[in-house]
Amino acid sequence: MGQTLTEIAKTLELANKKVQLIYAFNGTGKTRLSRKFRLEVAPKDVEDEENTGIKVLYYNAFTEDLFYWDNDLNSDTNRKLIIRPNNFTGFALKYLKDQGLDNNIITNFQHYSNASITPVFNEEYTTQDEHRNDIIIKAYSEVTFSLASGDDQGLPNIKISKAEESNFIWCVFYSLLEEAIETLNETDETNRATNEFNNLEYVFIDDPVSSLDDNHLIELAVSLSGLIKNSSSELKFIITTHNPLFYNVISNELNNNIPNPLYIIGEQNIGVKKWIYHSDNSIKYRFVKFSDGNFSLEQLGRKTPFSYHLQLLREIQKAKNNPILIKKFHFNFIRNVLEKTATFLGYSNWEKLLPIVNGEPDPFANRILNLSSHSAHAGDEIGEVQENDIDKLIELVNYLESNYKFSELIEQNETV
Repeated sequence: MGQTLTEIAKTLELANKKVQLIYAFNGTGKTRLSRKFRLEVAPKDVEDEENTGIKVLYYNAFTEDLFYWDNDLNSDTNRKLIIRPNNFTGFALKYLKDQGLDNNIITNFQHYSNASITPVFNEEYTTQDEHRNDIIIKAYSEVTFSLASGDDQGLPNIKISKAEESNFIWCVFYSLLEEAIETLNETDETNRATNEFNNLEYVFIDDPVSSLDDNHLIELAVSLSGLIKNSSSELKFIITTHNPLFYNVISNELNNNIPNPLYIIGEQNIGVKKWIYHSDNSIKYRFVKFSDGNFSLEQLGRKTPFSYHLQLLREIQKAKNNPILIKKFHFNFIRNVLEKTATFLGYSNWEKLLPIVNGEPDPFANRILNLSSHSAHAGDEIGEVQENDIDKLIELVNYLESNYKFSELIEQNETV
């Protein structure tokens, strides 16, 4: 039986785990889940962050919406990224600036994006509106970007790409997260550099910088995992993603334990924990949305990597068992599975995995897979499917299950 988002959020809150890692397809509801979780832990009608401090630090699509461009359409010269003020941006940027850590944002951004691009935060200044009234623009409410060039001149006020913009916003969050973890690792509250994080209980991260190339995405996953695992406080983390590579790298990293160097085997335990992080402290899920609008949080095996092609086949199997659910995107799923299987088995093309008809790969199956996975319009992806094509999809799924034992692999992948 499915659950509501509120019930799923409550499950996450009650789980006594250091890290909860969740895989879900795009459109499942990860962003809405992060909002539900935040409101479950710190409801707006009772939380006063000014007095109690933040309880949940989260990164999601709402975080990115706090940043928007002023492209200076009149003169096309003074392009800048505007930072909308709210509890997160107001606190994060002011705190990092006051602590002299704003440079960490720039360092992280250049590392994961482009070393030649330098973000520049504004200082407070006065300008005028269209009625020539003075307006005070607060410090750290705008960012401009300059590009270094070989002639020492450089290009000021450039417009960066959407991927670079997403990376920059993530680096603001990540820089604050680094500081929060380091601060909370000090067990004696009186010795902490700040008490701003004393009430922080959870960090919820939804799909950080999925636009990175694979190398940087792996590096980010390893760095984020290491940062989390070295958090020795009671701080808990929830990470959701639709990216199989990002999920599997973090999943693998969470299986590596970190011993506490203060614990010496063979000597008396003086009360110091044996582990800074142990793999038992993490749990992994698959987040699923049902056709009735409810959801499921299915636990995955602790040491079993997530197999994207098996998840696709699982979705196809659900549709096969209820043909009314079959849409054109299911054929795209089938082709994706065939491509990955062909690569693994060393075939030059995926068509060689199709059933053989008159000595050749099934031409009908080949045709509908090509047509359905190269739709000219996005609307085709949800269009109705002909009855003959539905029968062929069911036949293909049965063939793959029979010849390549996918059902057995799925069962192994779900072993807890």
